[in-house]
Formats: sequence, structure tokens, C-alpha cells
Amino acid sequence: MSFANDAASELAYPVVPLFLTVTLGAPVAVVGLIEGVAEGVAVGLRGLSGWLSDRWGERRLPWVTGGYAGSAAGRVVIAAAPAWGWVLAGRVVDRLGKGARTAPRDALIRDSTPAPLLGAAFGYHRALDTAGAVVGPLTAVVLLAVGLSFRTVLWVAVVPGFLTLVLLRAVREARSREQEAAGAPADRGPLPHAFWMALGIWVVFSLGNSSDVFLILRAKDLGLGATLVVLAYSAYNLVYASLSWPLGALSDRGRERILAAGLVVFALVYLGFAIAPGSWAVWPLFALYGAYIAATDGVARAWVADRVPGRAIGTAYGVFSAATGAALLAASIAAGLLWSHVSPAAPFVVGASAAALAFLLLVLSSPMRARAARPRDAQPQP
Repeated sequence: MSFANDAASELAYPVVPLFLTVTLGAPVAVVGLIEGVAEGVAVGLRGLSGWLSDRWGERRLPWVTGGYAGSAAGRVVIAAAPAWGWVLAGRVVDRLGKGARTAPRDALIRDSTPAPLLGAAFGYHRALDTAGAVVGPLTAVVLLAVGLSFRTVLWVAVVPGFLTLVLLRAVREARSREQEAAGAPADRGPLPHAFWMALGIWVVFSLGNSSDVFLILRAKDLGLGATLVVLAYSAYNLVYASLSWPLGALSDRGRERILAAGLVVFALVYLGFAIAPGSWAVWPLFALYGAYIAATDGVARAWVADRVPGRAIGTAYGVFSAATGAALLAASIAAGLLWSHVSPAAPFVVGASAAALAFLLLVLSSPMRARAARPRDAQPQP
């Protein structure tokens, strides 16, 4: 299901900024505005859907189904857009769909998975999801290479999106681990301190993690043609899909180490995009970017689950998704303004700085550091 949806989403995603700036004549600042507003509108729904899926008897599928249906409808609006305002409306509908489904879907995965395998499960999901993200851009490359317009490519992206709704019929609800283990409702109290600590670190990082459309625009700015830009984006997704499952499984032995490594790679990649001497640098930078997201995307979801043992997991994922989405809103709008009024390199310098700060906070707050300190603090009795 996620494979089919991402094939549709990522077929369209690298084409949309080019469609906006080339076909519809929108300035780059509008691209940042559209991405930021679309994410911002969906922020509230991200938190609400997870909370409601907990309160409505831990029913996740209505939200998942509605979310994928919304995204499919949003792609139709974008493909038909006569002006950039329509693209904004389509992106808002698409992001509302993502906001509705993300937290309940992650809760469904968590409730279906034994605790020692959480990293592997989320990594496997991200691998299959991103395999669709490899197929999508490669399809876009072929379609652009044979001479189809950006708009026609966006119409093609509509088809696999509706296939997702057919595949959803095979998905079933899962009983939570707490229900199966105890047969009784678990604690619904406040989210624990460890969750809020993790959330704070990831919000700091997300404040510099602007939309990937700026990577695509930077690649074009450095001299790559439209087809090569989409092909480079496909290479990034191929690395992402290949590494998500093994890095997710490895994180089951130590979550913070993998996340910290991912933040370091992100900072290096963004610095690379800021100072890149030419178009040749785009290829290794996109490949490294795939390694960063493989080390953080699914792993961060398992990291949240580690910190919320009770039945409030839908609420936790909702809050996490809403807060990081709000940070993305700020980051994307700021990136568009920095690109237009400072330089194309400026958003990437800010992103690298935010990742470095989040890395420092992660290292300082890591449970591994606390465990390592205990033997020194507690002297053995004679």
C-alpha cells in the first residue's frame, strides 16, 4: 500500500517545483510558501487524528483510508492547475490527507510489532515506502525523456494513487500490545518526560530541515537539466530504500547512535549543497542524503515508541508529527525567503547549523551517556 502511494507521490514531487516555476511562472519564494502553508494547514490534523484514533477504541483504519483518499484527490487538483493558487489548494488537500493518516498508521505498525523489533519494522516499512519513491521519479525521468510535458507527468501520477485505495482493502486493524498482554486498558495519563525531551530535540532539527524541493531547485541552480534533477532525486531514494531496513534493524541495538550518525550526515550534506562547486557534486550529495534519512526517518518513529509504553501511542505520534510539521512550516518559508533575498546557499547553511545543534542535544541527553556515568557515581561498598 505504501509502495503504491509513494510511487504516485514521488512521481509528482520532483516535477511540482519545476511545473510551478517553468510552466506556471511562479517565483521560487512561492514554492517555499506553498510547501510551508500546505504543511502548516495540516499541522493541527496531525495531532488530532492520532489522539482521536486512541480515543475511538484504537481504530486506525478510518483515518488511514481517509488520508490516502485525500492525497489522491489532491494530485488531481495539482495536475489540472491553471495557476499556482490551484497547486497550493492541491498541496493543502494532499497534506491534509497525510496529516490524517500518518499518526494512526504509525500506531498501527507499532501495535502490530513485538517491542524488540520496532526499529526493524519501521525500517522495513520505510524501505517499501521508499521503493515506491524510486519507481516514481524513474518513471518521471522516462516520461520527460520521451517528451511529455510536466502537466502530463502529473496526470500519470494520479493513477497509482488511486491504486492505493484498492490495496487498502487488505489492511486490518491490530490489537495493541497492552490489550493482548493484559486484556485491560492501559494508562492514558500524560505523555512521559522522555517523550517531550525527544520531541524537543527533533523540533530543533526540523527548524532547519526545509522541504526537499529546495534540494531539487538547488540541483537545477547548479546546472542540472530537469531530467537529470529527477534522476538524481531517484538515486537518493534508491539509497534510502536500500538502507532503511538494515539501519532500522541495527537501531534495535542502540537507537541514539543511529540517529546521531544521521544528523551528522545531514549537516555534511547541507554544507555540501551550500558550497557545491558544480553540478557534479549533486550526485554524491543526494546519495549521502539518502543515507541520512534512512538513519532517521523510521528510526525516529521507533525512538518515539520506546518512550511511550502506554496506549497513548496514537496521541504521541500525532503530537510528534504536528510539532515537526510546524517546524517544517517555519523552515520552508524561511528557506524561500533566504533563497530569494540572501543567496541559494543560505537555507543550507541554516539547515546544517540546526542539525549540529540537535546532534549536541541528542548526545547530551542520551540514556547511553547516563548509563555510562552510573558506575563512576556509585562507588562499591568495601
